[in-house]
Amino acid sequence: MTKPFIQDLVNDMTLDEKLAQLTQLGPHYWGLDDTVDLTGPFKELNIEPHVMESIGSVLNGIGARNVIGMQAQHLQKSRQKIPLLFMADVIHGYRTILPIPLAMGCSFDLEACEKFAEIAARESAAAGIHVTFSPMTDLVRDPRWGRVMETSGEDPYLNARVAESMVRGYQGTNLKEKGRIAACVKHFAGYGAPEGGREYNTVDMSSGILREYYLPAYQAAVNAGVAMVMAAFNTVDRLPATGNQQLLRGILRGEWGFSGVTIADFNSVNELIPHGAAQDGGEAAENSLAAGLDMEMMSTHYLNHGADLIQQGRLDPAWIDEAVIRVLELKDALGLFENPFKDADPAVDEAAEPCKEHLQAARELGARSVVLLKNDNETLPLKRGMKIGLAGPFAASVRVLGGWAGKERDSAVSLYSGIRQKTAAGDILMAMTGELGSMLEGFFDVEDETEEAYNVLKDCDVILAAVGENQQDTGEGGSKSNLRLSANQEKLIWRLKDTGKRVVTIVFSGRPLELNPILAASDALLQAWFLGTESGNSLADALFGDYNPSGRLSMSFPYTVGQIPVYYNAFQTGRPYDPKYPQVRYVTRYLDCPNDPLFCFGYGLSYSHFTYSGFAVETADRITASIEVENTSDIAGKETVQLYIRDVSASVVRPVKELKGFRQLSLAAHEKQRVSFEITREMLMFYGKDDQLVFEPGEFDIMIGRNSGDHETQRIWIG
Repeated sequence: MTKPFIQDLVNDMTLDEKLAQLTQLGPHYWGLDDTVDLTGPFKELNIEPHVMESIGSVLNGIGARNVIGMQAQHLQKSRQKIPLLFMADVIHGYRTILPIPLAMGCSFDLEACEKFAEIAARESAAAGIHVTFSPMTDLVRDPRWGRVMETSGEDPYLNARVAESMVRGYQGTNLKEKGRIAACVKHFAGYGAPEGGREYNTVDMSSGILREYYLPAYQAAVNAGVAMVMAAFNTVDRLPATGNQQLLRGILRGEWGFSGVTIADFNSVNELIPHGAAQDGGEAAENSLAAGLDMEMMSTHYLNHGADLIQQGRLDPAWIDEAVIRVLELKDALGLFENPFKDADPAVDEAAEPCKEHLQAARELGARSVVLLKNDNETLPLKRGMKIGLAGPFAASVRVLGGWAGKERDSAVSLYSGIRQKTAAGDILMAMTGELGSMLEGFFDVEDETEEAYNVLKDCDVILAAVGENQQDTGEGGSKSNLRLSANQEKLIWRLKDTGKRVVTIVFSGRPLELNPILAASDALLQAWFLGTESGNSLADALFGDYNPSGRLSMSFPYTVGQIPVYYNAFQTGRPYDPKYPQVRYVTRYLDCPNDPLFCFGYGLSYSHFTYSGFAVETADRITASIEVENTSDIAGKETVQLYIRDVSASVVRPVKELKGFRQLSLAAHEKQRVSFEITREMLMFYGKDDQLVFEPGEFDIMIGRNSGDHETQRIWIG
């Protein structure tokens, strides 16, 4: 039920004021920089200066002092005194930069994901931000796409649980509370599946695949009460999401009951024209408003064509009113009519030092996010007093925050600095530490100093090779066709192996890379991701065993880029490959590479050793699957026990397995614990031939284990 004062505001608005309320522009249109002549930008977007008095929101207008100034200036000129909404891309932290979301997904720790969002919300709110364009819940199966760094991985169940946690972390239970901001889930829908992994490329999939894999995480965010939904750049069923009525009005509002605000991505209403889905700006506005897109970002077709469209009978004016009401309701939910400046606090925002509590949390979140992929002969953890060699472009780099790194006021802690806190400076030798530049700037490798590195580090007890990809070559616009480390980085690792000393390879990246070429040369392999402000401290904690690695891969790592897409929950074909018969030709297989990934979803090692026993499935009153997990080592550790289910035969083809639950157990040395999962009918439902959720009785494989490739299985009948 619309509040009377909001309805009164809408009734009092002119059509132009309503259309302006649905428009989002950048902060420079408010003339914050006196050196900028606004005539050009206004002319480009066909904006009359007086229209700015009614604009509804600001994109990336950040900084408490700026926000307060813009809001005060706007309210002074606004006829109805409707406050501005300030929105920004706070993807993994604002002042304190946290691990990239893909790394957080690898934590499998939902409480940590909620804490992640709480920290980002507090700092963003103090900077005057009301809405963050997060969480990004796009399911990803192709690491060539740069934006895999922004999502939590390849699995719909895990993505959904992470999305819920982050929405709770950002929004709490009351958006008016201090330190809370509204979340905007993105990119609705299917944006994570561009052909060839190439940014902004075509997305084409069946309705069943869309519903089964790509939509659940968005729906989970909606069910958790997310305030906004951003439409994607891509097509869905040949229609751009921005103007896709079935997607926005049909599924989002009709089926899921979403009553919040929808918003375009940057300039994406205008992009209906190059897509070929609209002839001009008028048709682009018509299609988007008819589809149910409330707000237009960084283009002005609503403003410029809305009145004509209504006059020509091409647009229902009620759609405009509905959209305006939703925008005003969000402003009201945030408390902006009572306090238009909300939590903006220059003293907090401009503090000389970041919050110590947030830094400590970032350090802990980072340690939980790293994944130990290999650890032959217990190469790790390192021991204090060892003579440590340190080489590679990320050995001393502070450019390890990761893309979309908030305000970037403070440098990250380097790997060297983190290690230096654990051991004496004299115990660390360094060589070949020149940094890796960005491909966007024409840098594709580091200078070859491998012989020098060999000579300097050959007498060390252990050698750390810190390698990876430049942080600017990930994220939006960071698509790649080659996922190998650069030639000189691979050469470095192999030359260090020639020393005969143990080599620990530490990989900094925003995506799964092709690590098979250096696997044999690495006695230990640690996937570091980009961990943000406290990166070096988080990694040092893991390397020295002050934190026992507990991360598990939320995205599979390929042997080679030629396998992509490679993911754990694929369909089985009519001619499956059986490794028992490697000479059989006419089956689904590669001749030169396994079908399976190098490292599968859910994989990750620990300094502890866990054994599984006593797997049982009980079907008496309810169906439960349980297993006993024992820490057989002398080191306390955390194990993520994973439940997978396969529908053996159904009316449509089903995946070979699907994650349906997980539990994290913290076990002391030699402690054992039994973990149990209840299996419900809802877990077994799927989208049938008519795109309706159905349950079909039959045989199901119940699997519990340490990852998607290592588990025990029992087949049962469920009716």
